[in-house]
Amino acid sequence: MAPINEITTVGVLGCGLMGSGIAQAAATGGFPTTVRDVSEELLAKGRAAIEKSLAKLVEKGKLDPSAREGALERLRFTTDIAELAQCGIVIEAVTEDLALKNRLWSELDTLCPAPTIFASNTSSLPIGSMASASGRPDRFVGLHFFNPVPLMPLVEVVRPVTASRESFERVMTFARRLGKEAIVARDRSGFIVNLLLVPYLLDAVRALEHGVASIPDIDRGMQLGCGHPMGPLTLLDFVGLDTTARIADIMFEEYREARYAPPPLLRRMVGAGLFGRKSGRGFYDYASDPPIPIDLGL
Repeated sequence: MAPINEITTVGVLGCGLMGSGIAQAAATGGFPTTVRDVSEELLAKGRAAIEKSLAKLVEKGKLDPSAREGALERLRFTTDIAELAQCGIVIEAVTEDLALKNRLWSELDTLCPAPTIFASNTSSLPIGSMASASGRPDRFVGLHFFNPVPLMPLVEVVRPVTASRESFERVMTFARRLGKEAIVARDRSGFIVNLLLVPYLLDAVRALEHGVASIPDIDRGMQLGCGHPMGPLTLLDFVGLDTTARIADIMFEEYREARYAPPPLLRRMVGAGLFGRKSGRGFYDYASDPPIPIDLGL
């Protein structure tokens, strides 16, 4: 029998790229997991992504077929937010919109029993701004996973000043039970990784903008010169140019430092619908294999 304070069931709010990945990691880790999104279409898309990911892991010998079946059996999908009511932890992975997140937390607070912990997967918004609106600031933490969640070993656990030590330790234990390496970050916009990564990515865009080098040469330079697995412009395409610009805006609002301000080129590309891999074009055109650098007219 599990200790009374141990998290045994998981709710995931949002079934997009991050939400589906978090749900997969939780279900594979042995937790009955309920995933909620606003439409059956979004849920079906998320479930398909999970099934594809699990199948690839089986194909590569990283997951037993029986473990795949077990994970799928532990997953439930719903459009009814009330079905998250009995989860030991609810992890939010919706759009980086503080007002939207806080509306959801306020609604969940009326549905979930007192012991339920709330956690946000935000990559840039201050956790305290959500904790104060949640109705349970002592049981609210940040739990920032990295994409792709099933493969990336890291999770940042963020403790706002209002969170109790007991709640924080419960979440740390939960993260480790998922097989993740949990690191502790202070409640500051960007936490650890994005605080350092975002200026690096924006500097790569500025280097391209200022004619320092071509798209492939900037990428190859950082790959071969610094041992990075992918160059910064390729990484931007992977993360999403729109996502990066939104995170940078939030961080610039917090710190008011020029290094966090999205460069004009990034804004123009986002305005043109060049979001990276998810839109088929960013700094590279993904209609080709391998992808080819696009002509930005610089």
